Amino acid sequence: MAGGKEALAGAGRTGRQRKLSGEQLSQLAEILLAGTAAAGYETDLWTLKRIAQVIHRQFGVRLHVGHVWKVLGQLGWSCQRPQRKARERNDEAIRRWVRYRWPQIQKKPAKPDPC
Repeated sequence: MAGGKEALAGAGRTGRQRKLSGEQLSQLAEILLAGTAAAGYETDLWTLKRIAQVIHRQFGVRLHVGHVWKVLGQLGWSCQRPQRKARERNDEAIRRWVRYRWPQIQKKPAKPDPC
């Protein structure tokens, strides 16, 4: 047999190599955990575009926004969306309204016709 057992050995990893090393991924996680303000952003929300910008600034690696998901997956992170809630919202006033006012204005079933 030509090549013997050595010819049967795997060729190793296929596909592209990762663009960020394990150490760089750890550094990225620290940056993200520090928050957006520490990275120079005004609002407290990480977006894929912002994370791609941080990766480029810190590590000199350009990633397409769509590939940032893969990096976050390597960190074991998932998508989380902020809960939308008005700042002026008054939960106690809402509870009172639902308990007292809503039953007063809620449509009642029609009374049966006595005929």
